[in-house]
Amino acid sequence: MLDAVTLERRQGAGAVLNGVTYAGALAVGLGLSLAVLVAAGVPTGALFEELVVQVFLSPAGLARTVTMATPMMLGALAAALCLRLKFWNIGIEGQLWLGAICATGVALYDIGGPLKLPLMMVAAMVGGALWILPSAFLKMWLGVSEVIVTLLMSNIAFLFLQHLLFGAFGDPTFNFPTSPVFDAGERLVRFGWGDVNGGLVLALLAVIVAAVVLGWTRFGFAVKIAGDNPRAALALGFPTARVLLVSILAGGAMAGLAGGVIVAGTEFRLTQAVGWNMTFNGIVIAALARNTPIWIPVVSLFIAGLYAAGASLKVFYGVSEGIVLMAQGIILLALVTGSFVTTYRVRIARRGLA
Repeated sequence: MLDAVTLERRQGAGAVLNGVTYAGALAVGLGLSLAVLVAAGVPTGALFEELVVQVFLSPAGLARTVTMATPMMLGALAAALCLRLKFWNIGIEGQLWLGAICATGVALYDIGGPLKLPLMMVAAMVGGALWILPSAFLKMWLGVSEVIVTLLMSNIAFLFLQHLLFGAFGDPTFNFPTSPVFDAGERLVRFGWGDVNGGLVLALLAVIVAAVVLGWTRFGFAVKIAGDNPRAALALGFPTARVLLVSILAGGAMAGLAGGVIVAGTEFRLTQAVGWNMTFNGIVIAALARNTPIWIPVVSLFIAGLYAAGASLKVFYGVSEGIVLMAQGIILLALVTGSFVTTYRVRIARRGLA
């Protein structure tokens, strides 16, 4: 008879167990996701063509996937930089909208002259960072849950976005709530490969900088210690509060930059549809990449490929976007389960026989 079931934290699972568990969980998640797609009506024989060939192997499909993955990289960085310090940034969309609003404001009011485009990107980062600042202060000094505050800040940001699109930022020549189309000098350069644009360079630079700072600098070491054990970090003399504040602001800045990249790189105007689902996508990608910046581009391509394939599946097989989100959720759940297995050991105690 069972006496007690307890969870015991492992003292380091080892690289082999971590690798095998991650690969196994990913395989299980992918298998279940494919089963969901088949149950939704996708023929088994069409899975490879729709999920691999049309998304990653054809030039046009790969360009579409890379374009979708570009802001996702920045959204995932916004999540990862906060999650490494156990700060749940649920308001990535709100910070993204503020970044898009600030970039659009610079464009519409002709600020910056020949430096307008760089200034748009800087304004986007500042807008995202400022929008997450209240959540950081409330968390650090009053202990208010960042989950609630960042989520509410997103709602406020969306209402502010609508207020501007129906007012000061609205295009009077267009019947829909959008801003006027940006001029040529307010758009990120395109490389002649589909819609792939300069935002890809910015996203990859951000990933490289984050990887170097977190992996090779004293600040990155302080982030690791403060994330694992804040009290120990404080006792060892690390500036825990400053590390937390800088990381959170950097996360908000990355989300804001994602908004700037979308409006200046693909949309060329501000709309209500900018950045939808970025919070969910950012957290999923960060979780799949285990909050490691260098893996974020790879995982972003994978998730963007799912969305690109989902659009095709919706047209040809009637698969809804909800099915694609479900597939992502299944993969995430499988990986979280794998992470739980490598982090904890289940210990079962049995009563001795009398």
